[in-house]
Amino acid sequence: MAKKKSKKAAPGSIVRNKRATFEYKIEEKIEAGLELQGWEVKSLRMGKVTLADTYVFIKDGECWMHGCTVTPLNTASTHTYCEPARLKKLLLKRKEIDKLEGLVERQGYAIVPLALYWRKNAWVKVEIGLGKGKKEHDKRDADKDRDWQREKSRTMKESLKQ
Repeated sequence: MAKKKSKKAAPGSIVRNKRATFEYKIEEKIEAGLELQGWEVKSLRMGKVTLADTYVFIKDGECWMHGCTVTPLNTASTHTYCEPARLKKLLLKRKEIDKLEGLVERQGYAIVPLALYWRKNAWVKVEIGLGKGKKEHDKRDADKDRDWQREKSRTMKESLKQ
C-alpha cells in the first residue's frame, strides 16, 4: 500500500508563499541570507511569520524584503522594542544584486520571496523567485490543471480499490 503524502512542510521549512506561484510565473530561484534580530529568530522557531503580500526591492545597491510580518513572542521581547513589519535586509553577493537589478529595470521582472527555511538548523535562508506576473487566463489554466490532476488521482485511487 502506498504511503500518504503529509501536508506538513519540509523538515527545514518555516513558511511558504503559495500565493506567489499563483500570481507569478517563476523563471529563476535564488537563495539569499536574511539579516534578523534575536527576537525574530525565536519567533521564527515558533513559526510566527507570514509571507503574504511580501515583495523584494533593490535600493542603493542592497536588497530589502518588505511586508514579511514576524509576530514577537511575549517572553522573548520584554526588554526591546519589536517592530513586526520592519524591513529585512537580504544578504546577496554584488554580482547577484546587479543581475537582479538589471532584469527588474530592463525586462519588467518582479522579485518575490517564495519560502523561508533553515539551512543546517542554524541559518535562516529565503528563497526568492524572479518572475513575471500571470494574466487572468493563465491563472484559470493553472486552476484547471490543478483540478484535473486532483480528479485524475481520485479516479486512480478508486480503480485501485476495486
